[in-house]
Amino acid sequence: MTELIRVGTRGSALAVAQTRWIAERIAKAAGGAEIELVEVTTHGDTSRASLSEIGGEGVFAAALRESLLAGDCDVVVHSLKDLPTAEHEGLRLGAVPKRADPRDALCARDGLTLAELPEGARVGTGSPRRIAQLRSVRPDLEVVDLRGNVDTRLGKVASGELDAVVLAAAGLGRLGRLEAATELLELSDWPTAPGQGALAVEVRRERGERVLERALEGVDHRSTRATVLAERLVLAGLEAGCSAPIAANAFIEDELLFLTATVYSADGARKLTSSHAATPESRSTADLAEAAGDVAERVVAELLGNGAADLAALEEPR
Repeated sequence: MTELIRVGTRGSALAVAQTRWIAERIAKAAGGAEIELVEVTTHGDTSRASLSEIGGEGVFAAALRESLLAGDCDVVVHSLKDLPTAEHEGLRLGAVPKRADPRDALCARDGLTLAELPEGARVGTGSPRRIAQLRSVRPDLEVVDLRGNVDTRLGKVASGELDAVVLAAAGLGRLGRLEAATELLELSDWPTAPGQGALAVEVRRERGERVLERALEGVDHRSTRATVLAERLVLAGLEAGCSAPIAANAFIEDELLFLTATVYSADGARKLTSSHAATPESRSTADLAEAAGDVAERVVAELLGNGAADLAALEEPR
């Protein structure tokens, strides 16, 4: 009898595309298991309010998690940057696949770059972090709060309602729409959200069928898991949600795990940055996780010591 693995996903085109990508890899790692996609509607999908107004953190994850705990599906797939940093009782992170491009992409009219946009140009984004960055780099621009799927956002540029939008390069790539990007913003100048470009496969805490567990091991990417863990530990350490104006990027190079995090004021006028590195004892999951915790702890301590809590008004503990 063929194993059936039910994979929960949001219903947006991007969510379904990235879930199908994961599902194909789970099926292959499981030796040809049958995959069924289960679409779940979340509060973040139905609300038209800005992410900052509806809380940002967890608005896309809650309904998926409820579906998983209820047994309606066996795994759920999240965009990792939308997943709250606090552990959810009864659930665990089953796999973190290899990360896609973590950069942001500017999608502007007439092939313009950020520097080339005219004074007063209207740029759309719903992210407090991107808003702060735009105001920091180009305070002359008009930043417009924006919700909706990728096609809706790009359509506002095509119609002339907006001059540009800022989107995640990974999402554009997964939808086959990367040609819409007129500029890929480099991480050195424009760091992005913790976990951006990565996906999370969440499962119930109790171990599932051996076929599923073996498949999750085959999908998991050890280095990606470690780097996004370091980034997310910055959010947790700062007691900030995923809607806070915070960027964090980590990578592994020459046997070192590097982490840089930046906290912005809402108006983009000020920012604080901290960078540190740690040396994992080995490339085992446990040693990489220990290094991620070490480097994140030092970054958080430096940011808080320099006044990050006041800068970004991180007053609400998790």
